[in-house]
Amino acid sequence: MKIENELEKFEAMGNDHVGTSFETPMRKDAFKLTKEEKIDIIKDDVRHIMETLGLDLTDDSLKGTPLRVAKMYVQELFGGLNPDIKPKASTFQNKYKYGEMLVEKNINVYSTCEHHLLPIVGKAHLAYISNGTVVGLSKMNRIVDYFARRPQVQERLTIQIVREMQKVLNTDDVACIIDAKHLCVNSRGIRDIDSSTVTAEFGGKFQEKEIRREFLDYIKLETPF
Repeated sequence: MKIENELEKFEAMGNDHVGTSFETPMRKDAFKLTKEEKIDIIKDDVRHIMETLGLDLTDDSLKGTPLRVAKMYVQELFGGLNPDIKPKASTFQNKYKYGEMLVEKNINVYSTCEHHLLPIVGKAHLAYISNGTVVGLSKMNRIVDYFARRPQVQERLTIQIVREMQKVLNTDDVACIIDAKHLCVNSRGIRDIDSSTVTAEFGGKFQEKEIRREFLDYIKLETPF
């Protein structure tokens, strides 16, 4: 009975999209193993999963899958867990005295739901108002990508992006909206292929109604090319 209750609790948290912390939950020994050691261990775990499912790993199409998945986890999908690849977001003096908000919209988001390890795919819209410093546009994309490349909850991802931008720019005046599809909802469970999830974090001046409305109006603009 105790095991059944635990399973029900975990399933409820996953299906209800519940997060438990602002920081990505990490063990203190998370970086004790080298990248190569992690790949080797995960490769064996993936092989065990596939064999348990009854797949024939001597087949030419399948025998390389455990290694491919392990490398993908460590180097790509969950690369954002590694602080060594955190983007260096250099700032510059706002010499041209641009005082309005700067908005970068439609930043691609590729992340992974931490409850079922299925993809989260969508767009982020990121904005800030300079208090004397600016950051390169590509660095905004890289900050989004870095925090997305880890097991995530969308609410946490939105907050982490805003707090990193606030830290880089030394200002509270940062906002982020993410609109994304979760394959844990679209491809399993309720299997609602049309639904998406929208999260927002408004800091500083963006908490003011007029500034927030201006940001929302900007991201509605179409950009045909």
